Amino acid sequence: MNNSTIKVTKGTGEQVAFDAGKLSTALKRSGAQPNEINQIIRQVESMLYDGISTKKIYQIAYSILRKKSQHVAGRYRLKKAIQELGPTGYPFEKFVGRLFESDAYQVEIGKIVQGKCIQHEVDVVAKKPGKQVMVECKFHGDSARKSDVRVALYIQSRFQDLKAAWKQNNPESQTDYRGMVACNTRFSDDAMQYAKCAGLDLISWDYPTGNSLKDWIDRSGYHPITSLHSLKKREKKELLEEGIVLCRELVNQADFLRKIGFNEKQISKVIKEARLLIA
Repeated sequence: MNNSTIKVTKGTGEQVAFDAGKLSTALKRSGAQPNEINQIIRQVESMLYDGISTKKIYQIAYSILRKKSQHVAGRYRLKKAIQELGPTGYPFEKFVGRLFESDAYQVEIGKIVQGKCIQHEVDVVAKKPGKQVMVECKFHGDSARKSDVRVALYIQSRFQDLKAAWKQNNPESQTDYRGMVACNTRFSDDAMQYAKCAGLDLISWDYPTGNSLKDWIDRSGYHPITSLHSLKKREKKELLEEGIVLCRELVNQADFLRKIGFNEKQISKVIKEARLLIA
């Protein structure tokens, strides 16, 4: 069967034509070299069949890439790594906070803030001179699930109450107050339409173009520890519970790795992979 006629099944169940260009772009973003990209695409294409899932294509490409370049493979699996910042949303909140810190914000996680009318528990409050952002983090365990317009409406109403209090307390301030929803998956079309009209900032895996989560991670180099192949699921969970969410934090945690049962060979392997990923 000609590859141009092969249908690929997305996570939503929708079937679309296989697009080698999308795979090429993902590999390029991960840092793979042109010759590696061409080789991987040829190998993937030789294993395609009609109805193959995008998840299976990812698994094939990742398996090939791991053999060629471990740190590039870690960057390629970034979307899956973000999905593994669960099952609770707290590690995702901490990760979003770290991304704001990469842009010189002062960050508080899980803060109770008094609005004009009521108190609100805010996932992330990020501040720097002239700007203050209230961020609600929506983590979905199902990668196909979207944050819909009800989320945007709810968060905008909470933000307006907080903004009214901030302005009331600092009437002369020229601070730009912003509300934001950060989502590990995607937003529905009506959520994006409403947010654009209302002035609510949204950020998800691939939205907005040029400033999405994956763009922010690429720009900052702040890769989550869940990107690491050398860590087992249980070990990632222990590290996340300890508040260690970034590879750049993990490279200084040899003592903690010993504490949870790693031998010196394992520690060396994990730290080496983490350093390669953030290089």
